[in-house]
Amino acid sequence: MKKLLAGLMMAALAGAAARGEEGEPKMPPLKVCMLSGSAEYKSDESLGEFKPWLEANYNVACTLLFGKDSSASMPGIEALDASDLMFVFMRRIKLAPDPLAHVKKHCQAGKPVVGLRTASHGFQTWLDFDKEVLGGNYNGHYGTGPITAVEFAEKAKGHAILAGVKPFTSAYSLYKNTGAAADIELLATGVIPGHTEPLAWTRVRNGGRVFYTSLGGPDDFRNENFRRLVVNAIFWTAKRDVEARSPAAAKP
Repeated sequence: MKKLLAGLMMAALAGAAARGEEGEPKMPPLKVCMLSGSAEYKSDESLGEFKPWLEANYNVACTLLFGKDSSASMPGIEALDASDLMFVFMRRIKLAPDPLAHVKKHCQAGKPVVGLRTASHGFQTWLDFDKEVLGGNYNGHYGTGPITAVEFAEKAKGHAILAGVKPFTSAYSLYKNTGAAADIELLATGVIPGHTEPLAWTRVRNGGRVFYTSLGGPDDFRNENFRRLVVNAIFWTAKRDVEARSPAAAKP
């Protein structure tokens, strides 16, 4: 009995040490490289606010890089090589072969990828990124106006990415992704009158986890359920538990 109690005490102390005296994570921060370049949806502004919030509340260290519409370069793209996870929110950026090589190297190595909205057509010089990496089948979008209801797939309701996420709505046009890859795990659909489309999913490519959602407009980032979805996806793709910096940070 004494040995058992001693063992339990040591395990508790080890757990406390792993979290720190005040609940602070002791694991190295998850290194996330954010590629921003979707002017249509104000990605620079959204990620510029999301990055410090994410770093303040979770065990994450982000590098935020900016690209411009039709640009052939992205200053600092070399930082992707040392990053754990690539976070893509770009639109039709015409990266030249050299900077694009860093993106392809990350993907081919099976490292985690998270893509938002226009990531499906983020690289004009690698449009197959959508099908090859994300597993999508972007074919435009429905007209603006109808509110998109985010509904969770029945089989995915216990998925870690949906933990703490409640059904919500988005004011942005619903993307057409019918015909997505057969190996995706559908997490949520987007529903407008007369149409239902895949809206969020995961897949595994080259042994690495991938998450994509067609959400990502400025008002989506103000929605606590969307933020929770993205935070969960970041840690899930990295094969790590969500690591809040304090108990209070567990709430979006």
